Amino acid sequence: MRALAPLALLAVIGGCVAAPTSAPPPPRPIAQPRPVPPPPPMPAADWRDLPYSPGTWTYRRDPRGSIALFGPVGSDASLTLRCDLTTRQIFLSRAGTAVTPLTIRTSSTTRGLAVQPVGGALPYVAAALVPGDPILEAMGFSRGRFVVAQAGMPTLVVPAWAEIERVTEDCRG
Repeated sequence: MRALAPLALLAVIGGCVAAPTSAPPPPRPIAQPRPVPPPPPMPAADWRDLPYSPGTWTYRRDPRGSIALFGPVGSDASLTLRCDLTTRQIFLSRAGTAVTPLTIRTSSTTRGLAVQPVGGALPYVAAALVPGDPILEAMGFSRGRFVVAQAGMPTLVVPAWAEIERVTEDCRG
């Protein structure tokens, strides 16, 4: 029994020791701040700082006269300038059905133009102009761009390219 006494003593002492605990939980990951998205671009304070509308000018002649079309390649034109040789008028047309006046803003002038719906497969509204109308020169020679604004429609920021003057000169004959 004496030999068992030390073992009994070890068993009693072993019972006093706390049972081993499981490993401590891993530390919580520190939440990384979400990246702040960049602020939206500030609206241009000046129309001359607005980005161009998508598209390019194209020019062509047909039996009625000549036409310059502005818009995205492969889609319908957003804006057209047509010389009708039979009436010697230039029609400035914009895609859409709104009959509110167009406001043309160039580097030298701003002017409103009354429009009427134009018949055809696609909805357009148009203003009739005589070839000598000063707004045509203002559009053609505006410093880099001009704006076509109309209530209820997106503003068009159009480059002032040579196609405008080509149509105008075709109609002046």
